[in-house]
Amino acid sequence: MLVPLAVLLAVSVLSCLLGYFLIQIVGDRFTLSKVISKTTLIFLVLSIFPAMRWLKINRADLGFASGKTLLKQIPQGFAFGLLTLLPVLWLEYQLGIHSLDPAKHWTGLLLAQKMGLALLLALLISLVEEPLFRGLLICSMRRKMPLCTAILVSALYYASLHFLRSHSEIPSAQATLASGFTLLAEAFGSLFMPLYLPDWLSLLMVGIILGIIRTRAPANLGLCIGCHAAWVWQIKISKPLFLTHFKSPYGFLVGHYDNVIGWLVAGWLSLVLLAYWAYRRFRGL
Repeated sequence: MLVPLAVLLAVSVLSCLLGYFLIQIVGDRFTLSKVISKTTLIFLVLSIFPAMRWLKINRADLGFASGKTLLKQIPQGFAFGLLTLLPVLWLEYQLGIHSLDPAKHWTGLLLAQKMGLALLLALLISLVEEPLFRGLLICSMRRKMPLCTAILVSALYYASLHFLRSHSEIPSAQATLASGFTLLAEAFGSLFMPLYLPDWLSLLMVGIILGIIRTRAPANLGLCIGCHAAWVWQIKISKPLFLTHFKSPYGFLVGHYDNVIGWLVAGWLSLVLLAYWAYRRFRGL
């Protein structure tokens, strides 16, 4: 259970050291915190391959189906992702939490380009995160703990890593070898900010649902990739289209992480999990 944390700390330290030298090259085009964040993510993804060899895990163990089946699973998962988040976005609009931004003038071409770019980014994110969290992490942990515990621990890591971020900016000219570690300490401290509690709970529910989808069959990772991509895609589209009114009567229902997830999403996904549990009890599964 603590091995993933040890790996995270190791790659974070390495990224802090490497980030100092990278920021000297790229200058102020990127903040030091972003360089460290992206470098850490790259190292985590690359760690999948030696971990698979060490743990004797193959592609099928991660949950990848054969090529044709995988290509069918991704749109199926995408459809499920639309069905589970679109009602929340509609409700947020109806409650006055979101409204169309009158300053934005979208043509059909611009909107199509925005949606296409958002889709590519969403697929890239899901193709990176799903093999890591629902593939390697669940596969390795379920060997030493009950399946429900493995899903929960994976969801805890998944939700927490989204808030492991620093908001400070250090110019490249002022950066030192110690700067990265200062930002790292700030990033771990942000995990305990009460402001992000509803957002964290939302992502915890997301991680649990994706974990359940992944483990319902040996090769379900494609469904997770599609579902994850659909959620990210909808959020990325909503951000430029809508204004968020936190001071509205129901503004507290969304958090400050991406202006979409929050108490409302956490509650809605909890109902989805409850409905799934009731269905299994009714069917005697």
